[in-house]
Amino acid sequence: MPIYMDFHDLPDGVTSAHVAEMHQADLKIEHKYNCRGLTYWCDERRQTAFCLIEAPNKQAIIDLHEKAHGAVPQRIIEVNDTIVESFLGRIVDPEKSKNTKLNIINDPAFRTLMVVTLKKKKLRNSGQETLNAAIRGYHKSITNIVSNHNGRIVNEKSNIYLMSFDSVTKAIQSANKIQEIHNCVITPDLEFNIGISAGIPVTNKKSIFEETIKEANYLSLVSRGQIVLSPEVNDLYESENQNNPINSEGIISLDRKEIEFVVQLAEYTKTVWSQSNITVGDFHKNLGYSKSKLYRTMMSVIGNSPNSFLKSYRLNEALQLLKNQKSNISEVAYRCGFSSPAYFSKSFQEAYGMLPSKYIKKIA
Repeated sequence: MPIYMDFHDLPDGVTSAHVAEMHQADLKIEHKYNCRGLTYWCDERRQTAFCLIEAPNKQAIIDLHEKAHGAVPQRIIEVNDTIVESFLGRIVDPEKSKNTKLNIINDPAFRTLMVVTLKKKKLRNSGQETLNAAIRGYHKSITNIVSNHNGRIVNEKSNIYLMSFDSVTKAIQSANKIQEIHNCVITPDLEFNIGISAGIPVTNKKSIFEETIKEANYLSLVSRGQIVLSPEVNDLYESENQNNPINSEGIISLDRKEIEFVVQLAEYTKTVWSQSNITVGDFHKNLGYSKSKLYRTMMSVIGNSPNSFLKSYRLNEALQLLKNQKSNISEVAYRCGFSSPAYFSKSFQEAYGMLPSKYIKKIA
């Protein structure tokens, strides 16, 4: 049977003990609805609760809750138990709660998510094998750092890491350590881009932590070798550290308006980057900015002009296509929105220090 996670917005005054009582009420009659309650998370401070339930469908969960205690969930999504454990650390009740009669769990499902992207800058300074060896070394170091800061690596693919932390402070400490190893080891061909966001697992999206993952990804996209935080992460850090602000170079906190701009920009770029007829004019019209305001906003928030940002995005996609060797240079050029293979080759060389034809030979 599928596994679901639901979200309950708790009324004022509801405590973890009340939620434990509701959970016990569910367990008493769950067999009548062919359901099996696996565990739950309760956050008294944020007044939220999340249940993990094996069930035939969403309606069965609604019927179960309604009959057991009347607290119908606001949202329900289907999840994978392995992914849930990667983000939240468990898919069963905590050991300490099993020793209590009521099985009270005051354990928030709120998580801080960090995306670390190892991005190649120039390709000519080191041989590919040297670069690959450096990346392997960083992988081991990153894994150890995250583990030492009570974090979990949820996913790692194409040199992009997605990590989950219970504590904002631990996430930022981990990010600082990762930047330190990059700064200590001279690897001029690599840039470490880090984005950190925070949120709850179930929203109006289809997947677990979908909004938070997307935001952390987009912050990583515009980080320029720095650590970029959402405003929630910055505020939570100060809350966890007696209102002391983050005092570290290389860390930038964007406000909510800037975050919304980054998300809007990234979402639009994702839909048009492969179209060769897209211009800066299309960007400012579709994003709702005048040409001058779009330029000023992009330079202020991400340090890149619209033209440079789009070209960089296309080149990064081209690099992945060439690496996978599924297309020739001309096909890659047109697939990535370049007007001609010649212009693509020129842009590629300017960005990475070598022609795409030479890059293909190096990785063959």
